[in-house]
Parts: sequence; C-alpha cells; structure tokens
Amino acid sequence: MSKAYKDAGVNLEAGYESVERIKKHIKRTNVPGVMGGIGSFGGCFDLSSLNMKEPVLVSGTDGVGTKLKLAMMMNKHDTIGQDVVAMCVNDVLAQGALPLFFLDYIAVGKNHPEQIEAIVKGVCDGCVLADCALVGGETAEMPDMYGEDDYDIAGFTVGAVEKSKMISPEKVNVGDIVIGIPSSGVHSNGFSLVRKIVLKDNAVDLSAKFDELDQPIGETLLTPTKIYVRQVKEVLKEVDVHGIAHITGGGFYENMPRCLQTGQGLSIDKNSFTVLPIFHVLQRLSGMDENEMYNVFNMGIGMILVVDPKDVDKTLSILAAQNEHATVIGQVIEGEGVHFQ
Repeated sequence: MSKAYKDAGVNLEAGYESVERIKKHIKRTNVPGVMGGIGSFGGCFDLSSLNMKEPVLVSGTDGVGTKLKLAMMMNKHDTIGQDVVAMCVNDVLAQGALPLFFLDYIAVGKNHPEQIEAIVKGVCDGCVLADCALVGGETAEMPDMYGEDDYDIAGFTVGAVEKSKMISPEKVNVGDIVIGIPSSGVHSNGFSLVRKIVLKDNAVDLSAKFDELDQPIGETLLTPTKIYVRQVKEVLKEVDVHGIAHITGGGFYENMPRCLQTGQGLSIDKNSFTVLPIFHVLQRLSGMDENEMYNVFNMGIGMILVVDPKDVDKTLSILAAQNEHATVIGQVIEGEGVHFQ
C-alpha cells in the first residue's frame, strides 16, 4: 500500500479489487482470434483467424455523453457500458465491418470497486451482443479532476471487412429502398437537451410515471442503446447492402445522408414506422416542433439499410427471423436532403 498516494486521493488497493471483480465478466467476451488475457500492456488479436483475403480494419471511438448524469443520479450503472459499446460498434457496422475487439477507458474521481464492476459488466454485456472481445482497458482514478461520485467512460473498437465487401456511398443508386430498424429508445444522443427538458425546465422526478411509458421516465431514458451487429450480419451474408446509417446525434437530417452520394437525398414516409412514446413525452414537455425533433433524436429508427428494390423482401425476411420489426420507410431520390412525405 502506498500511503502517500492514498493521501493524494488514489487508492491502489481499490484499483486491484476492481480488476479482480471484472475478470469474470471479461471472460464472457472471449472470441476466436483473441491472444492472451487481461493484464498485458496491450491487447492482441490474430487477424489470420478471420480467413479474409484482403481484410480492411475499420475503427471507431465514442462515449456516452451526459446520459451518464442520469445514471449517477439514479445510482444505476449496469447498463451504461452497453451504451458505449453500441455507439462504437454500430458505427463501424455502417461500413460493413464486424467488430473484433473493444477497449474501454473509465475515469473516476474515486474508485468504488462495486461501481466499476457494474459499469464493466455493462460493457461486457454489450460486447457479447456485438460478438466482440473486451481485450483491455484503463480505469483512471483522478481526484480533483472529477467529484468523488463522478465518472466518464469512452470506448474504442476495431472491426474488419473484406475489401470487396466494404459499404460506401458509391454503391447507392436513386430508386434504392430505405429499410428502417427500430431503436430501443433515445439511445445515447441528445441528453444535454433531454436533461434540460426533463430536469431543468419541468423539474420532473426521474421516478415519475407517464401514461405513455411502461416504466418510470428515468428507467426509460436509461434504456441501453441497441446493438445491431448480429441482425445486420445476417443480412450482409445474403444481401448486397448499398448503404447503412447509424442514427445518432443529429437525428434523421444529419445521419441518413451520410450513406449517400453527392446529389442524392431521401424521401421518408413518416407513417411507415412507429415513433416511440418517449419522444412524444419529450415533445410535449419541451414544446419542440416535429421538424426539430427529427433534427435531434432518432425518433424510433436506430439504423437504416439501403438496398436494391429486388432485395427488399429478402432483407425484411432475414430481419424478421432475427426478431426485428423492420419496415420500408422511404427511398433514395435525386436532390440532397431528407424530405418527409
């Protein structure tokens, strides 16, 4: 034990305990290709296990943002880890890459081993859903930088795709069909606005219940971000997908066009999918107009696939077999922008 370091606010023993607590969770994420175990200075992955001719590595990094504030307020930390995994793996999936491994970084004001275990359990839950391994990470105890009960989390993932099967805007054609896959909720974007609406402007108690919601609003808002890897992987096996967009911060208007070529846009039918109840609650509490809601939130669509018209039925059938209630929500048109019918 370093008494001097502990007097400075860093408890090495708590760090060691945290590592011991999370080992059993990390073990669940092991996949073929992982070399060695937790404890080395770097995580290793054997690319030869992929049996790809021209593997392209696709990387992504992200955080959870101020959704963490709600987790801290509710003292519920076991789902936020899935959020950080989802934000990373869904992004690399948009280029056709399947995630191989993940690393996390947790910064805390004070190391509470049981809290670290809950956070990393969520990370491991997300990795299992994404079929990728947690090969390393870092927990940094930084007194004076964070309050004793504050923390932040960020993640990094690497995925791989055969070069010939990479998804890029050049594949998208006018007349292609847009298939929307439902979100699980607000996911992990727009929470600075959500907190302003719910907590600051309306002083809503996070345990409050609304007629539209199946559980208290705090629980609804903490619903972890959906991970789309397994569902989309099955589609990619049988369908030449032309484009994929992960609907994150910026809602429909910013994210959907990211999978299109210059000069292309989208015509979206608002009646073709279900807007989740939480968005009706947020709109009513805020007074935001519908256009602004679509400019910030996913509104119930967390990912879109752009496919040739002849592949629509097959794509929907594959997704249905994965228990996804996906629907055709629009098509690619000439002229940039997202246009609602």
